[in-house]
Amino acid sequence: MQSNSAKDDSDEMEIIPSEHNGTVHETKNEDSGDIHRAEENQKSSIDPNLYLYDDDLATRPHISTFISSIANYENTIPAATDPDAKPAAPSARMGTLIGVFLPCIQNIFGVILFIRLTWVVGTAGAVCGFLIVLTCCCVTMLTAISMSAIATNGVVPAGGSYFMISRSLGPEFGGAVGMLFYTGTTLAAAMYIVGAVEIVLTYMAPWASIFGDFTKDAEAMYNNFRVYGTILLIFMGLIVFVGVKFVNKFATVALACVILSIIAVYVGIFDNIHGNEKLYMCVLGNRLLKDIPLDNCTKGDPFMVDIYCPDGKCDEYYLAHNVTRVKGIKGLASGVFYDNIYPSFLEKGQFISYGKNPSDIENTSGQTYNQIMADITTSFTLLIGIFFPSVTGIMAGSNRSGDLADAQKSIPIGTICAILTTSTVYLSSVMFFAGTVDNLLLRDKFGQSIGGKLVVANIAWPNQWVILIGSFLSTLGAGLQSLTGAPRLLQAIARDEIIPFLAPFAKSSSRGEPTRALLLTLVICQGGILLGNVDLLAPLLSMFFLMCYGFVNLACAVQTLLRTPNWRPRFKFYHWSLSLIGLTLCISVMIMTSWYFALIAMGMAIIIYKYIEYRGAEKEWGDGIRGMALTAARYSLLRLEEGPPHTKNWRPQILVLSKLNDNLLPKYRKIFSFATQLKAGKGLTICVSVIKGDHTKIANKAVDAKSTLRKYMTDEKVKGFCDVLVAQQIGEGLSSVVQTIGLGGMKPNTVIVGWPYSWRQEGRNSWKTFIQTVRTVAACHMALLVPKGINFYPESNHKAIGGNIDIWWIVHDGGLLMLLPFLLKQHRTWRNCKLRIFTVAQIEDNSIQMKKDLKTFLYHLRIEADVEVVEMNNSDISAYTYERTLMMEQRNQMLRALGLNKKENSKVGQTIMDFKETSSDNKLSLVQTIVDHHYDATKTASKVRFADPTIEEIQNHDSQNDEKRNSIDLDGLDQEDTPETTSNKDESTEKAGGDLKSSVKPDEFNVRRMHTAIKLNEVIVEKSQDAQLVIMNLPGPPREVRAERESNYMEFLEVLTEGLEKVLMVRGGGREVITIYS
Repeated sequence: MQSNSAKDDSDEMEIIPSEHNGTVHETKNEDSGDIHRAEENQKSSIDPNLYLYDDDLATRPHISTFISSIANYENTIPAATDPDAKPAAPSARMGTLIGVFLPCIQNIFGVILFIRLTWVVGTAGAVCGFLIVLTCCCVTMLTAISMSAIATNGVVPAGGSYFMISRSLGPEFGGAVGMLFYTGTTLAAAMYIVGAVEIVLTYMAPWASIFGDFTKDAEAMYNNFRVYGTILLIFMGLIVFVGVKFVNKFATVALACVILSIIAVYVGIFDNIHGNEKLYMCVLGNRLLKDIPLDNCTKGDPFMVDIYCPDGKCDEYYLAHNVTRVKGIKGLASGVFYDNIYPSFLEKGQFISYGKNPSDIENTSGQTYNQIMADITTSFTLLIGIFFPSVTGIMAGSNRSGDLADAQKSIPIGTICAILTTSTVYLSSVMFFAGTVDNLLLRDKFGQSIGGKLVVANIAWPNQWVILIGSFLSTLGAGLQSLTGAPRLLQAIARDEIIPFLAPFAKSSSRGEPTRALLLTLVICQGGILLGNVDLLAPLLSMFFLMCYGFVNLACAVQTLLRTPNWRPRFKFYHWSLSLIGLTLCISVMIMTSWYFALIAMGMAIIIYKYIEYRGAEKEWGDGIRGMALTAARYSLLRLEEGPPHTKNWRPQILVLSKLNDNLLPKYRKIFSFATQLKAGKGLTICVSVIKGDHTKIANKAVDAKSTLRKYMTDEKVKGFCDVLVAQQIGEGLSSVVQTIGLGGMKPNTVIVGWPYSWRQEGRNSWKTFIQTVRTVAACHMALLVPKGINFYPESNHKAIGGNIDIWWIVHDGGLLMLLPFLLKQHRTWRNCKLRIFTVAQIEDNSIQMKKDLKTFLYHLRIEADVEVVEMNNSDISAYTYERTLMMEQRNQMLRALGLNKKENSKVGQTIMDFKETSSDNKLSLVQTIVDHHYDATKTASKVRFADPTIEEIQNHDSQNDEKRNSIDLDGLDQEDTPETTSNKDESTEKAGGDLKSSVKPDEFNVRRMHTAIKLNEVIVEKSQDAQLVIMNLPGPPREVRAERESNYMEFLEVLTEGLEKVLMVRGGGREVITIYS
């Protein structure tokens, strides 16, 4: 609303509530009254002590409001909203024990503890088994330290490692790690399900097998796991789909089962300190046997004879060794620990036996009988991969950060205490198992030697069912937790919109559940179940968790080393070296465990990373990778030489000066294409435009112009930067850009500026800006490229053109003329062009020797080109030269004398050209012609057209069939056609020239330069008229800053390039840019 009142002009009048905007009042009194009331209301809302800041308070919050908003801030990254989801219920404010410690305990203790730890200890031995567990625990402990630092560096929303990494390392890394974490969690659910089925079928209900006796056929066992695992997956999926509340309640039961089972194992170990008489194994020599009743465990028993002596021929090993019964659980007091110190790694198919005697472990007879064999080839690294899932689950606390009363305190304490607790249990269990159980029984993976019983269950107190039921329920609980958490993690990634094809999974059901994500999770989980073997699933999912933990360590190390101002964790017990050690351990364990599984995980991460980089939405999360890029750039800039680089390292770093039209659009698109072709997609390119005006008033226009400039660069595939400068004068702005653009050693060394085609029409301002730019570039020791006829240049996406690139090497100014065509030929557009180099020989030069020397020089430069030496004899200055010179000088004199405006300037230029085109009989005195035209005298029609490109289509619609040399060129800084020079210098022309010379004698300085320009032009047109591009030296501008000299300079350049369609004028920066040395 605008005020009509003149009495109130205070600054407070500008602060008017938005509801008054646009209101129209009928009278001035009402209008003024509303303004007054608005002013009073505004003043009443401002503290009397703050009137000085009333303008700022309209757009910036008062400090009290700002502090209040910070104090009540709940989430650093707002969660994506879903209109279909129900409002979330108020979260419980849990403490460290309930919110972090116990969930981590539940997730860390898993199925591997009960069904594989004893086998790992027996196979690896006490020492190597201890190292395996210690390595895995060190990985998780170092990761927990890094995670604690990240989690305490501000508020972390729910989402665990995905949110922490994505906000620390950026959306590309975050999305890749998020998908790895999701895949690992899903495969963990498959492992828990297969483990639960293994506990039931192997140890609780072996009679339920539907594929026969699986103790004799491993494939039958795995097929059972696949079938029952699929059934269990469907059942658990329905539970997750229907009743998430049940899953959360069941988690408490599962946690209680885990804790009770571990306590029962510890009590059982000390209860059986002297051994257990209930478990005996049957051993043939040193080999462990299965399915042999203890009553028949004697060598002469008919049961044994029937097995080992079929058809009356006995096995040689059976004949050579005795059959004995060995106590399975010997107790800590027995000293069996010393028998279990060393590893007993086996290859698949070897017999389980005491010692490493080949006669005991190798199957020489080809028959297995009832002897237990190794079902997989074991090694130290493989066992790490199998055991590692037992230590995962450390993210459970950070996943619940939204439900914690003080997440920054609870997450570090709870997670680290949970890892210390579980590590103590695992490490002590290794020692206790090695000191309690016989070596053969420890290595019996499925307890076949003791009737298919679980070894850990038979150690526990009071009986095995405590462990069997507890392990089964805890495994089910862990599987349900994985099936509940994985879909929500996938939904969180989808809602971040960084992976476009995951968009459908961002939807929630009417109950607020991620149903679509759950279905995908069940499908992936089914794929894991079809593997059917815990020993295959464990190393695979270990890869995904190790990748995830490695990125957590990387995130912490990067943030610490960069020392970003925002990196201020409350958790102080971290160091970048610990994070790097954790990262190294993760990578080492991955490669050692299973290099092909590691490649699968890494390949998946790389594919997702590149997909997000090219197709994902751009997110700005203030991540550390951008900070790392900034630090690397700073380091590189500081190392770059401040001075010019060595000649061998010289390459064009281009500054493109692009003129804008009245709509703030670049007038000549192909100047960007030319820059792209010259760089062949490499190097630094900066595009700058200058707008005339006051920056405070047209700042928005500058922003819009920069956006347009960036779009043009993107369309033409120019890799670089752009900017727009607002200056009071265009020339001064261009001078400032040339002098100050760049940073340190990354300053442009080559400037591309368009040719001012309408310099005759626009007068001094046009050529003054151009020549001032040429002088500034020369003073800055930068190379200058002036493309003329730019709109005839090929597009960057144009198919390869044939023909010649002609270089007219008149003077040597650093070898840039040699380097430019070579660089252009690197681009596919110019690749098929041939190079031709022309040089000019005077009468006293040895042209044959010049050609030979030039070929040698090109050979050393490794540049292939045809060479031609053009001989230019000294000739008398022609009448035509005098005519052109006199026309140029008298035009300058009349323009200065008459002070013509821009429009009249254009008409005079046209009249001069008309005078040249008409016959000698019709020519008036040149001076009289100009004067008559100034007073609107009738003039002769012209064949030469002058036009601005913006109106070219309208004014020249009837001229579409003209020859190309007479057509209007559309490019450069301004637009005007170069008048075609009449090459037919007949007697009438000479007569006119004689008349002109007799009336006014032209300046000898100008005559000589015009003579050079005409003669060179004649030779160049003769040799290179059909060339795809003509590259020549740009003569230097006049040293005298006089309008006449500058105008003459522009005329000389016009004459020099007449009759050529595509010309590139080059002026070196005064230093060598090409060398013959390696």
